[in-house]
Amino acid sequence: MAGSQRTADSAADSPDEVSAIIPVGPGEEPWTADELAEVRAELQGEVARMERKLVVAEANLHALLAEGADGAGRDPADVGSSNFERDQGMSLAANAREMLEQGQLALRLFDDGNYGVCEVCGQPIGKARLQAFPRATMCVVCKQRSERR
Repeated sequence: MAGSQRTADSAADSPDEVSAIIPVGPGEEPWTADELAEVRAELQGEVARMERKLVVAEANLHALLAEGADGAGRDPADVGSSNFERDQGMSLAANAREMLEQGQLALRLFDDGNYGVCEVCGQPIGKARLQAFPRATMCVVCKQRSERR
C-alpha cells in the first residue's frame, strides 16, 4: 500500500494473540503486540456490552409493544406519550443493533487480518483513529465524505 507502513511486531507468539499485520499511516509508529492486544480486548468488551444493551433494549421495546397502541378510552396525551416511548425504544434498539454489528465487523476484520484498512479507499485508517475508535472501518477522509452525502 502506498504511504503505509506495516509491522511484523504483531506476529503471534501463541494462538490467542493477533497474527495479522495491521497497517499504519504515514508518520505513525508500528503497532506493538501490547497495543494490538489492547485494541482487540476493547473490541471484544464493546461487542459484549452491545450484546447486553441490545437484549435490554429489545426487552423494553417488547414490553412497550405488549402494552398495545390501542387508544380506546385513553387520554390522547397518554396515547402520544406511549407512541413516543415506543418510537424511542425502537430507535434505541436499532442503534444498539447497529453498534453491535460495527463491533462484530471490526473484530472479524481484526481476526481475518484485514483490520485497519479503509473499506472505501484501501488506505490505512490510522493508528490514532483506531485507538480512539476501534470500530472504525473507514479512514477520516472517506468517513467525512460519506457523512456529507
